[in-house]
Amino acid sequence: MAKGLSARLLVLTIFFVMLAEVLIYVPSIARYRATFLEERLVNAHLAVLALEAAPEVELTEEFEEELLRNVGVFSIALSKPDKGELLLARTVPRSVDVTYDLRDVGPFELVYDAFDTLLGSDYRLMRVIGNSKRDPEATVEVILDQRPLYASMLGYSERILVLSLIISLITAALVYLSLHILLVRPMRRMTDSMTRFRENPEEVQNRIVPSTRSDEVGVAEHELAAMQARIAGALHQKTRLAALGIAVTKINHDLRNILATARLVSDSLSDSEDPDVRRIAPTLVKSIDRAVNLCAQTLNFSREGPPDLSLETFDLSELVEEVGQSLPAAATGEQAWRNRVPQGMTLDADRAQLFRVFANLGHNAIEAGASCVDVTSEYEAEAVRITVADDGPGLPPRARDTLFQPFAGTVKQDGSGLGLAISRDLARAHGGDIALVESTGAGTTFRIVLPRQSRQVSSARPKSAPRRVAAL
Repeated sequence: MAKGLSARLLVLTIFFVMLAEVLIYVPSIARYRATFLEERLVNAHLAVLALEAAPEVELTEEFEEELLRNVGVFSIALSKPDKGELLLARTVPRSVDVTYDLRDVGPFELVYDAFDTLLGSDYRLMRVIGNSKRDPEATVEVILDQRPLYASMLGYSERILVLSLIISLITAALVYLSLHILLVRPMRRMTDSMTRFRENPEEVQNRIVPSTRSDEVGVAEHELAAMQARIAGALHQKTRLAALGIAVTKINHDLRNILATARLVSDSLSDSEDPDVRRIAPTLVKSIDRAVNLCAQTLNFSREGPPDLSLETFDLSELVEEVGQSLPAAATGEQAWRNRVPQGMTLDADRAQLFRVFANLGHNAIEAGASCVDVTSEYEAEAVRITVADDGPGLPPRARDTLFQPFAGTVKQDGSGLGLAISRDLARAHGGDIALVESTGAGTTFRIVLPRQSRQVSSARPKSAPRRVAAL
């Protein structure tokens, strides 16, 4: 608790209030000392005026000492331009130690003199010279003991200190309570909610309930609640889809075996003597092939853990050329795949997996109606940047938003939506990535960035969770 925000706020509030009081105390003690001395000058002037008003009164030594004692000085000298100088004095115990002239003194001198009085010896004789407030033309000079002034200033300082402590404690308590209610308590509430949510995000009671505040704290509470609800919903969906994915994986395994049998049977139909059967057989074979391919992609995609890479150093141009030989021709009957990768550009990666990536991009472009698919590459720092650009009709806007999402990024009627998702997984497993650069009516361009020295990226997906099954 001592290290908490509330305690720090309390200590800082007391500190700053005391600092403000110190800044106020410095000029106030200087003003207090100047007022004390000015009062002595005024009283001295009044004592001399009293004698002038009663000239018939005999000025005895005892009477003079009584006047000086009441004023609190040892001697008084009053000078006027028209009357010369009047003097009252009694025995001065010793010589004057310090002289202060109040007639022309600045604020910094007053402050310096005040601390000189407080920090210096308290037993000193002072000569103070100044103009009387009752008669600005009269100059009054007195000699007095510093001890009464020192005691008075010390008492004033003690009163200021006590008052400052009281003000500091009251202010600190009020600021502490205000900040605790307005800031610390809501932050502690949000922190506790985040801690509980981290331990069990699926528990509804662990989510924060936003208050009705409309300030920054209220906004933070609403944003935290929205984030917790979104994360909890995503986790709930992923949990359900993970279980569904495991079931689909098992079903696909069996279904693939069934389809394999159906494929063998369908092959024999093409040799049938019935012309109608021979006409229908190719369509049936293609449908079964697509079903087998979908099962294979689903099984590969839902396998736990990141893709296992078998790294080797190979010529990138040769790989791209091999991909082009495996692709079908364009609708015009000509070869659409154009290998423009320079000879001798090597890459350290899994050759078979990258073959799948390029083949998938080529198949998608040709099936979309592209007549030309250009593949270029260049070195970029420690990476290789590969560009695959086609002249097809481009992707519709709705497909661009979900392009790399499994089962959602396809625009083909019989597509599975797994091709690009798997391609991105393979690129990221190498430590690179694949991205859509542009897609217009004039064509589509993809960019693949791969490190020249690849290594298996094991953090691409936790092995404890099914591999992107949640996207199902």
